[in-house]
Amino acid sequence: MMDAAGHVAPDKVARAVDEIAAFLGERISRSAAVCEQHGKDLTWNPGDPPDAVAFVQSTEEVSRIVRICAAHGVPVIPYGTGTSLEGHFSAPHGGISVDLSQMNRVLEVHEQDLDCRVEAGVTRKQLNEYLRDTGLFFPIDPGADASLGGMAATRASGTNAVRYGTMRENVLNLTAVMVDGEIVHTARRARKSSAGYDLTRLLVGSEGTLGIITEVSLRLYGIPESISGGVCPFPDIESACNAVIMTIQMGIPVARIELLDEVQVRACNAYSDLGLKETPTLFLEFHGTEAGTHEQSETFGEIAQEFGGGPFDWTTKPEDRTKLWQARHDAFWAGKSLMPAKEVFSTDVCVPISRLAECVVETKRDLAESGLFGPIVGHVGDGNFHVLLFCDPSDAEEKGRAKAFSERLAMRAIAMDGTCTGEHGVGVGKKPFLEAEHGPGLQVMRAIKAALDPGNIMNPGKIVAV
Repeated sequence: MMDAAGHVAPDKVARAVDEIAAFLGERISRSAAVCEQHGKDLTWNPGDPPDAVAFVQSTEEVSRIVRICAAHGVPVIPYGTGTSLEGHFSAPHGGISVDLSQMNRVLEVHEQDLDCRVEAGVTRKQLNEYLRDTGLFFPIDPGADASLGGMAATRASGTNAVRYGTMRENVLNLTAVMVDGEIVHTARRARKSSAGYDLTRLLVGSEGTLGIITEVSLRLYGIPESISGGVCPFPDIESACNAVIMTIQMGIPVARIELLDEVQVRACNAYSDLGLKETPTLFLEFHGTEAGTHEQSETFGEIAQEFGGGPFDWTTKPEDRTKLWQARHDAFWAGKSLMPAKEVFSTDVCVPISRLAECVVETKRDLAESGLFGPIVGHVGDGNFHVLLFCDPSDAEEKGRAKAFSERLAMRAIAMDGTCTGEHGVGVGKKPFLEAEHGPGLQVMRAIKAALDPGNIMNPGKIVAV
């Protein structure tokens, strides 16, 4: 039984909390501060707190919690590090937030097979620190130090995606707790299989709406012999995008190619002390042999010249590259530092590479006409870019302009045969665009959700309405 706001009856929640506390003890909290933290993300999404937060330490504990919640009809919402940007872990119907951050062990590393198995709370930086002496690394790098379970749940990517792919390509197997508490392993460690439905890909990107991911098996890669990287300025945003398009179409194996418009460059200069010319700029990196990275860097420099860009200032010094990419990962905070009194809303679209310049130029024009402040930054090697929109949430007129701009951007990308979200996921923020993007496919998603979660307790209110 739910109240008028759609929350489960308090007595049912109380019974579920008491049953969970019987084995978790003090690792379940109803503190208002803890619940608020577990319901609000880093953006202006208002968020909704859960009724309680359970700090789990094993898959078996997750299973017991889910069985209890299913018996009482209480929603269950997985939580990793709280870095998602579309309200993924808000609790609009209340319920129990399952915090997986204490499940942070690296369980296995198979160096000869280039794979590993980790608990869902392990972060990407933690894994790469663990792998440091093996000669291997995990390449998927969203801006935040996100948990690998959360990255799988949102099908995350990052700056390296143009060469190494996204979480979709790099998850081999998952352990997940389904709505009845059953523990499921979605695959084996083999690099390919034709044995039945692809349950791994079904759960990657499902955002906790079909089950709770508790362990992840991942592909690993050898650390390249040589890495070169640098920056290349351009006279305008269109020229920079056209250089990206030609680089990708020529098949140059670029590892990273990131776009920062002049506003974002200004922000990074101030926040990260870069000293770059304040003009649209590409950050690039190449991986391979010493001869290969040298040749690729020089070839890109020639492409940049064709579009009026350059010089391409590149280096193989690790300390210089580290500073550059740390600045890129800090782009969100750099942008926010320009307007600390306002909130930021990060958009996230992706288009076919041939439409990149057209989409970015139209978006830049729309920004100017809307009178909004929004630096542009993106993983443009695969057609993905973000506008960091700033506004005062208490200013209804400005907030309305920002939301209208965001809607036009999403529909612009879809009209170009792209997507409303390249990597952030759907959560609650991108739900309105799924019908335009997927058409009848959305009904198939609803059918899958209804079949696997008939009581709608798994992260309800996200992705699809049932």
